[in-house]
Amino acid sequence: MKYYPVSEPSFIGNEKKYLQQCIDEGWISSEGPFVDQFEKKYSKAVNRKHGIAVSSGSAALDIAIKAIGIGAGDEVIMPAFTIISCASPIVRAGATPVLVDCDQSTYNMDVSQIERMITNKTKAILLVHIYGITANVDEVLALAKKHGLRLVEDAAEMHGQVYKSRPCGSFGDISITSFYANKLVTSGEGGMLMTDDDALANTARKLRNLYFDNAKRFIHDELGWNYRMTNLQAAVGLAQLEKMDEFAKIKRRIGEYYLKELEGVDGIQLPVYQNEYCKNIFWVFPLLLNKSYLGTAVEFAKLLQAKGVGTRPFFWPMHKQPVFLKMGFFKDEVHPISEYISEYGLYIPCSVSLLESDVIEISNRIKMVVSELKDKL
Repeated sequence: MKYYPVSEPSFIGNEKKYLQQCIDEGWISSEGPFVDQFEKKYSKAVNRKHGIAVSSGSAALDIAIKAIGIGAGDEVIMPAFTIISCASPIVRAGATPVLVDCDQSTYNMDVSQIERMITNKTKAILLVHIYGITANVDEVLALAKKHGLRLVEDAAEMHGQVYKSRPCGSFGDISITSFYANKLVTSGEGGMLMTDDDALANTARKLRNLYFDNAKRFIHDELGWNYRMTNLQAAVGLAQLEKMDEFAKIKRRIGEYYLKELEGVDGIQLPVYQNEYCKNIFWVFPLLLNKSYLGTAVEFAKLLQAKGVGTRPFFWPMHKQPVFLKMGFFKDEVHPISEYISEYGLYIPCSVSLLESDVIEISNRIKMVVSELKDKL
């Protein structure tokens, strides 16, 4: 029986050629030419003036929060349902993440809840696009402008995606993305900040590189990080970027295959294909289970694993994270939709290497699990 991992990278472009060039020329650190090329071409792809390549998407968020001046006593509004990398830099800065529940159909932040969470301590909104379909950018931009707030856009899951024909990664004061191995464009590890603000770009470049002084290298006015991207990573990332539009088309096609094969399966909510903002890019293909019918995502995943289908659970919400509860955050908070989808949501294999025949086979195995559970009722 063939096993289907949840994600596999695809290296069908110039990856080997560019890596060989790094080795032949001896540029393997962050000083190599591919870093600059990758920054320029990715920022151009998302219509941004500046791109600052870093070691991970999490590093990009650390820098973004620091660069916009978030500090002790500040509040940042963000989704309850997202990865912990979004909340961690806010907490480390001495600020408070203020959580907003999500929409059950798209898993994105419910923007109708944002305004009532704004106080005189609110300094920024962190807008995160989730699982391949965009958040409601226009309403969030309007709120940020109305209340004089900074906006950080997390477009880590949105390579090749557009919101109303405008690229994700092009909104707000500063945007970030990730090039982790499961992303549409990958460099293994890696990330990037994108901005049109010259001052923010200069600050971000210093923060990723130990805050070296531009004139006197070993003079440091602030504390930064060693969050540099290597030339080797950038070489792979650049080769991947050259295939981004092709990969995005493949992802959408795989999503369409799944929607066709799994339509009408009892107890499973399928992802939104299209709304007024965008067409789903299907970075992942998420399934939301009916809790009274199919059990939890953990239980369902075990049954799929036994049939050779890899999965990943949904994010665990921020107000349920033990580390934040121990620190005194989010006491007695309830975000019911985030809680529900985190326990009953999972995503299934969606690599660009999948063929229609693979999708049909995976879907049949999912249907088998559903049928077996139904027989037990």
